[in-house]
Amino acid sequence: LIDASRELGEARRFRARILALTLAENGAELAARQMVTRTSTNANATNAQGTMSAEMRKTPSSGLEQFTIVGTGESTGLEKSQSKVTLTGHIEGNKITIVFAQHSHD
Repeated sequence: LIDASRELGEARRFRARILALTLAENGAELAARQMVTRTSTNANATNAQGTMSAEMRKTPSSGLEQFTIVGTGESTGLEKSQSKVTLTGHIEGNKITIVFAQHSHD
């Protein structure tokens, strides 16, 4: 019984972490939808699994537009978890290049 309770807790924490990461990535995708046509945007959404939000900012730099997208996600349920994804890169015309991606978990 003790082992089963511990394993159930581990499974809940794992599920919460995966959901939070997925929500953070989905938030980043929502912000990225406007990347070619806008210089900045914010995106927020909520579903049964949790909340997601993101911010996208672009800055001109030597012929290329540099961008940063920061997406966050928070899972709901018995075990709550938060994750963050940061994407940086550049845009040349309609060609988007992600140079660096960082994932973190709280």
